[in-house]
Amino acid sequence: MITSRDNERLKLVRKLHDRRWRDKLGLFVVEGEDLVPDDVDPVELLIAGENVEPSLLAEVSTLAHPPRVIAVYRRDDLPRGTRPVTLALWRVGDPGNLGTLLRAADAFGAGVALSDGCADPTGPKALRASMGAIFRVPLSGFEEPAGRRVALVPNGGVPLPELDSGGEIVLVLGAEREGLPHDILDRCDEQASIPQPGGGDSLNVALAGAIALYELAREDR
Repeated sequence: MITSRDNERLKLVRKLHDRRWRDKLGLFVVEGEDLVPDDVDPVELLIAGENVEPSLLAEVSTLAHPPRVIAVYRRDDLPRGTRPVTLALWRVGDPGNLGTLLRAADAFGAGVALSDGCADPTGPKALRASMGAIFRVPLSGFEEPAGRRVALVPNGGVPLPELDSGGEIVLVLGAEREGLPHDILDRCDEQASIPQPGGGDSLNVALAGAIALYELAREDR
């Protein structure tokens, strides 16, 4: 039973709240029983009342309501690769949006490709938003996925319901404020937009990605 806040396992959890340590050690922390997978072995598994004092586990948690379980995993154990449909994210820096896009990709069987400048998918906010999808959705670099690259733009593109959904498709999305730069748009094969009959001129990037994946899945059916 861990009874000291100076315990090395607790120190490791504290370190891994910092992206620099996650990058250096190749490890990340998952908080909460609902996010801990059954089929991936953790490096450390801390359970309040079983192998660590609950108050000490609460001290190293980032959650407002301390979890019963905190686990440490290897980044190398996460799935890598591509799928026939991929969300390619350009500098999506908000971890909540990134986590939500991972969750949407999980729901529709898509992969996720990340550019430099994206939020860390193994950071605490992204993990909570992804609800465990990080362990099921294959990740890749922004340029890795093969297929037709379709830039999702606020307006002026082919209406998404009219987009040819055949073959491998890479949906390219940018951060909300900056969008996609001209050089990225120039490297895409075409552009598509989500019709907004209500009169809005833009959508949250996570919402746009989820709608696009749904539309492609609907067309396939």
